[in-house]
Amino acid sequence: MGRYTSPDRMAALVRGGTFDLIGAARPSIADPFLPRKIEEGRIDDIRECIGCNICTTNELLAVPIRCTQNATTGVEWSRGWHPEIFAPPGSRDRVLVVGAGPAGMECALTLGRRGYDVSLAEAGTVLGGRVARERLLPGLASWGRVADHRELQLGRLANVEVYLDSALTVEHVLEFGASRVVVATGAVWRRDGTGQQNLYPIEGWDQSHVYSADDVIDGLEIPGPVVIYDDDHYYMGSVLAELLSSAGREVHIVTPAGEAATWTRFTLEWSHVQAQLARRGTTVTGLHTIAAVGSDHVVARHLFSGRETMLPFASLVMVAGRTPRQELGLALLEDDEARADAGVRTVDSIGDCVVPGAIVQAVFDGHRHARDFDHEPARGPRYRVEPVPLAEGGAPGSHVYFYA
Repeated sequence: MGRYTSPDRMAALVRGGTFDLIGAARPSIADPFLPRKIEEGRIDDIRECIGCNICTTNELLAVPIRCTQNATTGVEWSRGWHPEIFAPPGSRDRVLVVGAGPAGMECALTLGRRGYDVSLAEAGTVLGGRVARERLLPGLASWGRVADHRELQLGRLANVEVYLDSALTVEHVLEFGASRVVVATGAVWRRDGTGQQNLYPIEGWDQSHVYSADDVIDGLEIPGPVVIYDDDHYYMGSVLAELLSSAGREVHIVTPAGEAATWTRFTLEWSHVQAQLARRGTTVTGLHTIAAVGSDHVVARHLFSGRETMLPFASLVMVAGRTPRQELGLALLEDDEARADAGVRTVDSIGDCVVPGAIVQAVFDGHRHARDFDHEPARGPRYRVEPVPLAEGGAPGSHVYFYA
């Protein structure tokens, strides 16, 4: 039938006799113990698949499998990570995690499960960071499970404290009393068009009718007609187009790729995205970059011919690069004496505030940092070698697994 992700729904269909068996492939990647947890009545402990298809993407790209919900997927053997078993703490240090997005929540949860005393501080009034905002966009509601699962599990740990509406400054962090600080402050969408195609800001970007993707996500009123510059190539450009067109705006997407949201070919969503854009009447101009922004038009330049076309618009939305929010982490590292006086031994940054990426990468980075906490870092590349039995008449060999 395609996809079931809700364990309640799956269990009800089997118990009711509708199906004899459900082969929950992607849900079992997100949580390998899904059947056992259903059997034991631990429905709330299941990491539900969000349907992002990152697992399928990596399969198609011939790279190690990953899962947004389950950071141990693909590295259970090479790193020795068990989804449900965690090493004890390597110290009694108190840890402060700043930022409760995907990386911060995953890091705090894993540190808490290891036995550390953890405080998680979030500037907003809800947990989830970018997920809390993106889950409200068209078609992305199930992505909220990234935050929901971790919020529930964090609430069950007596050694983890969560603080909302807590935008911390350097002074706040130093006064907090934690000896270890992990910064997970995320990233923001750029408004100047800098990205994969344009290595420098686009001429005219700083006018009042030019918006960032964050402006649209945050509900700012965007007058139409709207041009969206999609140099991200994943879901955001097409999702914002759907959001704006559903609000009655005429939308025109300009993208350096051959089509809008071209990377969704790997997530197997591409045909659905194109169909939805067509149903909404969204115009797409591919193989073009935006060369300049005028008062009522953009100059779209063909990548190969150099031919320029003027496209009229009332608003321009840039969906290109993102800027890491590194200010707090860098400021904490500037004053060694102040950190020493406050008893702060280490300051580390994780997730999008280091390198902006997909949600799966932020979750993995948060999990990796918590697993490696207080472990001596490996020098050089880390390998795990599996001996290969000697074949008759052949030479001995081995499979070498490299992991960063």
